[in-house]
Amino acid sequence: MKKTDKIYVAGHTGMVGSAIVAVLTAEGFTNLVYRTSKELDLRNQTAVESFFYEEKPQYVFLAAAKVGGIVANNTYRADFLYDNLMIVSNIIHAAHKNAVSKLLFLGSSCIYPKMALQPIKEEYLLTGPLEPTNEPYAIAKITGIKLCETYRDQYGDNFISVMPTNLYGKNDNYHPENSHVLPALIRRFHEAKMQGLPEVVIWGSGTPQREFLFAGDLAEACVFLMENYNEKEIINIGCGADITIKELAILIKEITGFEGNLVFDTTKPDGTPRKLLDVTKLNNLGWHYKTELKNGIEMAYQDFLEKQKLSATT
Repeated sequence: MKKTDKIYVAGHTGMVGSAIVAVLTAEGFTNLVYRTSKELDLRNQTAVESFFYEEKPQYVFLAAAKVGGIVANNTYRADFLYDNLMIVSNIIHAAHKNAVSKLLFLGSSCIYPKMALQPIKEEYLLTGPLEPTNEPYAIAKITGIKLCETYRDQYGDNFISVMPTNLYGKNDNYHPENSHVLPALIRRFHEAKMQGLPEVVIWGSGTPQREFLFAGDLAEACVFLMENYNEKEIINIGCGADITIKELAILIKEITGFEGNLVFDTTKPDGTPRKLLDVTKLNNLGWHYKTELKNGIEMAYQDFLEKQKLSATT
């Protein structure tokens, strides 16, 4: 990419999209274009095609998605399937019609089978049943992968797909019900500390293992791959190490300064037992993560506190 090439970041207000914008800006790219969801409904094919026709971006980072944690995924199943199907279909098709030089599609590690061998290699895609609670979201993401592959096969479009692990970081969603596990725990521990509660209840047994990558690191990996990877096959993005939910909770408890007890509600679902990505392919290309989990959570907690102050004054 040249520094003056027009680059469209879809989903620029979200955690991942805003991190990509920050990395591109820091690296000197000066011709970035984006729209908020109010300005452009990515589920509307006509609107998306008009935007591409008018702006003619040369590179596209497709980071837009309807996202949420296990509760949101399982509760709004139709919304997660429909909205994400429309977003990926409209943007990828418009990118093809308007001769975009290259598109990077951000999938999710939930595309892999629930009981996949660990660590999860890229070739394990579609080799077994998905985790039922987030199956609609996963199917929409798999559709995005297949769209990139088939537009490449039929038309020669340079569309690539990357599969990030569980993400956290600045500009995350801290909604008490619809957020992912790490930001949800940050909020829960902080509020418990402020209210002087004796305990924090955590869903499940605490034994599932998860890998977490700081969103800023993911953004750097995406820009790296946009400039260095041109293959049909999907590629994982992660740090190559995981932690149990219990260990994560203890770490967040320490960082937030909560002094009460942890209680695990085993009547609630655990989800996938373990989800660790094999990042050999990415590492062999020369990219490695930078932000250690403790440092990343400390930065995320500061971001949460700043957002709390902002919301209190508006």
